[in-house]
Amino acid sequence: MKEEGWRALYKGLVPGLFLQVTHGAIQFTTYEELRKFAINYRTDGSEINSITADTSLDSFDYAILGASSKLAAILSTYPFQVIRARLQQRPSTEGIPRYMDSLHVVKDTARFEGVRGFYKGITANVLKNAPAASITFIVYENVLNTLKFRRKD
Repeated sequence: MKEEGWRALYKGLVPGLFLQVTHGAIQFTTYEELRKFAINYRTDGSEINSITADTSLDSFDYAILGASSKLAAILSTYPFQVIRARLQQRPSTEGIPRYMDSLHVVKDTARFEGVRGFYKGITANVLKNAPAASITFIVYENVLNTLKFRRKD
């Protein structure tokens, strides 16, 4: 606050909020649609009840579906992460910020780096987050299936 003022505390807030809201929505929607498709594929489109759906997929399937849904979410929202990070950069030694607002980041990135500029660092992000999403969905589905089967007993 001493060097940049109170507004510096809120730099990147809008793209950050947009990123938080859309990323999860895209990931879970994609996961559910891929899961439905996989169940339909495994059961050859025959009549599906809850037991058939619960037993047609295994942990490996959940891992692939989780990683795929995370990849879709990352690919569609990563530019907002880049915009947020660039807005939050410290100003130069003269105290002049490199970017004034989100639109300035978008214009300069597109002009000087093209579309690839909005995806800088995505490989490391995918390598970090896809395995975590796989594990999360494996645990989620297996716990859910265990609780369903115990309730029926």
